[in-house]
Order: sequence, then structure tokens, then C-alpha cells
Amino acid sequence: MAAQISDSDKIKQFRELLGTYNKLTETCFLDCVKDFITREVKPEEISCSEYSLQKYLKMTQRISVRFQGYHIQENEALAAKAGLLGQP
Repeated sequence: MAAQISDSDKIKQFRELLGTYNKLTETCFLDCVKDFITREVKPEEISCSEYSLQKYLKMTQRISVRFQGYHIQENEALAAKAGLLGQP
């Protein structure tokens, strides 16, 4: 049975997603767009924005892996403290 997510939690998650998206697009835009001479997006702006996005995604993935590893260590330490680790 899947856990139900409340409407307020859904709204909170959506707000966090929008905040992250806005921060990412602003950072990439400020780093990659240098002038407004033409309406066309220059090839260097495209490659810069793609690199910026890839860098952000890799960083987010690394943080997630580290965070998960930290929680696994914490749970193992708590289980060992409670005497539950290694018992059948």
C-alpha cells in the first residue's frame, strides 16, 4: 500500500521544486548570457547552460549519496547502541 501524501505536503514539495528551478535558471542565466545583441541563442550560451545544468545535477546526486550514507551510518550506530546489530 502506497503512503498517501497530504495536499499541504504536495504544495510544499512543489514550492521547493519551483524554488530550486528558479535558483538554477537564474544562476545559469547570469553565468551564461553575456549580451542581448541578437534574439538568437548563441552556441556558446547553449553549451554553457548545458554544462551548468549537468554540474548542478552531478552536485545534487553527490549530496544525495553522501546524505544517504550518513543516515545509514547513523542508523547502524543507533542499532549497535541498542544491541540490535548482528542479532538474527
